[in-house]
Amino acid sequence: VAPETKAVMKWLRSIPFVLSASLHGGELVVTYPYDYSMHPMEEKMFSPTPDEKVFKMLAKAYADAHPVISDRSELRCGGNFVKRGGIINGAEWYSFTGGMADFNYLHTNCFEVTVEVGCEKFPLEEELFTIWHENKGALLNYMEMVHRGIKGIVSDKFGNPIKNARISVRGIQHDVTTGN
Repeated sequence: VAPETKAVMKWLRSIPFVLSASLHGGELVVTYPYDYSMHPMEEKMFSPTPDEKVFKMLAKAYADAHPVISDRSELRCGGNFVKRGGIINGAEWYSFTGGMADFNYLHTNCFEVTVEVGCEKFPLEEELFTIWHENKGALLNYMEMVHRGIKGIVSDKFGNPIKNARISVRGIQHDVTTGN
């Protein structure tokens, strides 16, 4: 693992982040975990997390607010994802190991999606302004999703916060823990 990756992993474990997004180029779609197939010998295999519904909601929050991803034309950049609403389970698109979204889900309380911001892997400088404006509203809409779900303080009978308390939701086999 590269030193900068180790530093990010340490940072993610030290601060109780709950939402993040990784921005990539080369396509126009929002992917969500798992990115690594549950069956490593299988390519393009749907590999949902126990929080599949939440991840789909998060990915759709971004995709639906993006003016091009939400465009129903199949002839545009990213058009092959139109029938899926501009989102896809990462492993169903292509499986890879070592992604931050999978790490965050498995080792922190942070839910991360991957946003492919445009079909050009290395856009020209003059294209960056347009790409920024196409993604700005979607990023803001996604960030507002941090206010969804359960939140609060877990405390003892004296009102003192409890560190590392495990929080379980019936029917979802993925616990989260309280921060420091």
